[in-house]
Amino acid sequence: MSTQARTNVAPSAPRIGSRRHYLMCRPTYFTVEYAINPWMHPEDPADAGKAIAQWENLRRTYLELGHEVSLIDPVDGLPDMVFAANGATVVDGKVFGARFRYAERAAEGEAYLAWFKENADKLGVTDLVMPTATVEGEGDLLTIGDKMLAGTGFRTDVAAHAELAAFLDREVVTLHLVDPRFYHLDTALSVLDSDNVAYYPKAFAPQSLDVLRRLFPDAVLASDDDAVVLGLNAVSDGRRVVLPEQATGLIGQLTERGYEPVPVDLSELRKAGGGPKCCTLEIRS
Repeated sequence: MSTQARTNVAPSAPRIGSRRHYLMCRPTYFTVEYAINPWMHPEDPADAGKAIAQWENLRRTYLELGHEVSLIDPVDGLPDMVFAANGATVVDGKVFGARFRYAERAAEGEAYLAWFKENADKLGVTDLVMPTATVEGEGDLLTIGDKMLAGTGFRTDVAAHAELAAFLDREVVTLHLVDPRFYHLDTALSVLDSDNVAYYPKAFAPQSLDVLRRLFPDAVLASDDDAVVLGLNAVSDGRRVVLPEQATGLIGQLTERGYEPVPVDLSELRKAGGGPKCCTLEIRS
């Protein structure tokens, strides 16, 4: 079946969304003052006011969709703390912390873990751990059904995948990223519901691409144009998909599949390599 044919597959039943709980961090101290991925250019400074306005719109969008949003206080000197998805992975009430590859972000891991410890009772958190291997939260660890899709190649060590599997007692599927522009799994793949994903084939090593084709034969495949605006850095509740408004082709494909795209503009935060998903850590308790 051709790629075009797959994008026109009609859903067999209406998509069902569910209320989610998200953790976010206001970009009070956001700036691009160093370069740790190909998107970051300190010589092209970000507009902090615009970044805050775009982030506020994203938070408001989640609330209008009926989701719950908790906030962690930003820390001066941690400009990338706005990218909450990297701060931890939370599944079944268990918090798997983050250990960052670059020194510039190292303190974020402890800040996020401290927030979960402080709010454990309220959130229904039953266990917390700081892994020994380098791992960058939901940036590279995505939950789908009873599996975890785990990225590696640029930020997260494969050893962390084994730690995650033991901690959660879930199957972990390793996926190797090969394009530095898509340095985290959540920049190259989006979980749409408990059964399907959207992804950018060119971001993955051949063996990992074979795995994706086997697991998700009806996946939505993103074009070059949609991938380079971080269109796959999206947040889905199973029906509504919040994604960058610049990913017009992907918006069309999702609509054809019965999803409801919710476009937002996070172009200022994209200057640091982030989009809606990067700003959003899902709390699954």
